[in-house]
Amino acid sequence: MIKEIENRADLRLLVERFYTKIRADAEIGFFFNETITDWEEHLDKLTDFWEMNIFGARKFTGNPIVAHNAVDKKFDQKITSNIFGIWLNLWFATIDEMFIGENAEILKRRAQKMSTFLFMNIFESRRKE
Repeated sequence: MIKEIENRADLRLLVERFYTKIRADAEIGFFFNETITDWEEHLDKLTDFWEMNIFGARKFTGNPIVAHNAVDKKFDQKITSNIFGIWLNLWFATIDEMFIGENAEILKRRAQKMSTFLFMNIFESRRKE
């Protein structure tokens, strides 16, 4: 059943289904599977992140810029805009499979802005090395 995103539980379902797809993806799954050691903790943190973005909750702690720059460095600067494109396409597809409404559209727009911002920051970080 497709429905509106109404609460943290909805976000958790979205995050879980999305990262199931990410982990299985032949092109980008290894970035995640070789980096994340505690998936339960990671899914909690990402649910906190999206809950903050959509409902204003203040549970999220962490620095996505530092985390993504570290992953890029770990993989010898192999993160490309194509990687972010795959991530974003899977995010949109997962939202569309599960949800409708304004909150779903907000999550898409914010993910699009965030992916651009993170990739640009990775690019800038490489220039400083």
